[in-house]
Amino acid sequence: MPEQLHHQGSPRRKAREQMQNREAMSPQDSKAAGAEAMEGHKAESHNQRSMEPTAPPLPPPSPPPTGPPEYPRPRLIFHTQLAHGSPTGRIHGFTNVKELYAKIAEVFNISPSEILFCTLNSHKVDMQKLLGGQIGLEDFIFAHVRGETKEVEVTKTEDALGLTITDNGAGYAFIKRIKEGSTIDRLKTVCVGDHIEAINDQSIVGCRHYEVAKMLKEQPRGIPFTLRLVGPKRAFDMIGMRTKAPKSNEGKMVNGRETLRLRSKGSATVQEVQNEFEEQATMKVDDLLESYMGIRDLELATTIVEAGKDKKNPDDFAEALDSVLGDFAFPDVFLFDVWGVIGDVKNGRI
Repeated sequence: MPEQLHHQGSPRRKAREQMQNREAMSPQDSKAAGAEAMEGHKAESHNQRSMEPTAPPLPPPSPPPTGPPEYPRPRLIFHTQLAHGSPTGRIHGFTNVKELYAKIAEVFNISPSEILFCTLNSHKVDMQKLLGGQIGLEDFIFAHVRGETKEVEVTKTEDALGLTITDNGAGYAFIKRIKEGSTIDRLKTVCVGDHIEAINDQSIVGCRHYEVAKMLKEQPRGIPFTLRLVGPKRAFDMIGMRTKAPKSNEGKMVNGRETLRLRSKGSATVQEVQNEFEEQATMKVDDLLESYMGIRDLELATTIVEAGKDKKNPDDFAEALDSVLGDFAFPDVFLFDVWGVIGDVKNGRI
């Protein structure tokens, strides 16, 4: 009995039995057994791997940026003085005319409401140098502030008074041009640059130039009315000290082909100066504004030209103009004349 137990439990005997069983298998059975053993090994390895911690998947790569890379522009700094005489100040960080006036007022410790208008590169009341919607990056800004207040009685002897109105973009309408030999021209106390503060004691501060021009046009003939005017403050000294800007380019982008475009809505932008077509068409449209509405406004004329220069017909032009300047309610005859001027300049007929 002990010998039988010994043989049954002997490792050598077990090995012989396993070899005999393997020899007794058919080739197919042997392959199947090997496959089962391999699958079992794979499953065991897979289970071991699945139990190991894994890193989270990487995020997809960001798409490459389109277009040229953006580079921050340097801060634009402008030099300024009060036109009647002051030290030179430096301003920056404005996006429209109201903010520009606020910056100038802050530098000289005055109220923004004191500023009537600004001229570029000249301290004189020169309407050819009037600051509109664009400032050259090298321009020197002169601010003209409130001076003498005066009241003038006017009697219309003809339909037109003979003056052209513009505004400063911050609520002040003023006289930009006086027609020689006209009713206003005969009133020597009325001057170019005078702010029209009231008509018959009715304040017009905050009105746009076209609204003021309409009020004046509606005054009846033969009946006197009163204009309250505020002239710009004038000085007769320090003239030679205010003709040139300092030779400093600190904070500026020195490029004679660029200007800072101020907008009533949205941010100011640096853009190329107008090409020959745009400049000529803008001047012609400004002439039409004076003829039809009694106003001159280069910024308004520029906006009109921009709305029409790429349009194919007057209907598209009128629709584009309404979308940006609908408040003006331009008459159809004005729109057709403007469309004709833009076409004539574009085709070289002017």
